[in-house]
Amino acid sequence: MNAQAYLNRIDFQDTITIKKSVLFKLQKQHLLNIPFENLDIHYGRNIRLSIMDMYQKVVVEKRGGFCYELNGLFCDFLKQIGFNAKLISARVHTKEAHYSPEYDHLAILVQLDNHDFLVDVGFGKFSLEPLKLEIGQRILDKYGQFQFDKYDANYFRINEVKNNKLIPQYIFRNEERNLSEFAERCMFHQTSENSHFTKKKLISIAKKEGRITLNNSQLKITRMGVEEQVDFEENEFDAKLKQHFDIEIG
Repeated sequence: MNAQAYLNRIDFQDTITIKKSVLFKLQKQHLLNIPFENLDIHYGRNIRLSIMDMYQKVVVEKRGGFCYELNGLFCDFLKQIGFNAKLISARVHTKEAHYSPEYDHLAILVQLDNHDFLVDVGFGKFSLEPLKLEIGQRILDKYGQFQFDKYDANYFRINEVKNNKLIPQYIFRNEERNLSEFAERCMFHQTSENSHFTKKKLISIAKKEGRITLNNSQLKITRMGVEEQVDFEENEFDAKLKQHFDIEIG
């Protein structure tokens, strides 16, 4: 992996040093420049858990990806530039108030200054900056408030705080995983009708003033808390994708 090309891709222009401020800015710049998207699933392109393939797609072709790609590649990049980073498996909270199977989501833990930080650039609209793993403490982020608690003896849980209530996001163990361990669940999300990723196209990116999200027939643009929604015919999707994300998929 060419680390400078990665830094150029996320428009990071500062000096790389192994400290908190750099880690925080790296995540922020990543989220502001690389979209979350599931488009390959709908264009018949197989997603393989290969760092080389993910680098080609995200950095060279200036595409996005979903959690396995974005966090998988970002973790490899962080390790290359000197951060103590590792992949972790997370189980996502469902509408039925259960948790999805192991390896359903891939996230990152970075150990820095004797603390662990949850780093996640592949969970759609989540925190803009890393979250310090500290039980019971409210964490103020530009995209909301977050708080960790213990789900049980084995799992940590990250919650979003809304109206003073904890809204579970996902649970995880502080246990390092290999990228290959996520292959089966990655294939499930590409092929199963039970995966929400196969139901419709989705691409979304954070912006300094809000967010842009595009699906099969709807565009949402949020600026300064004001949301504009535009409905369109499905055959217009590729044109909208080019207009708002400068992406063309042949």
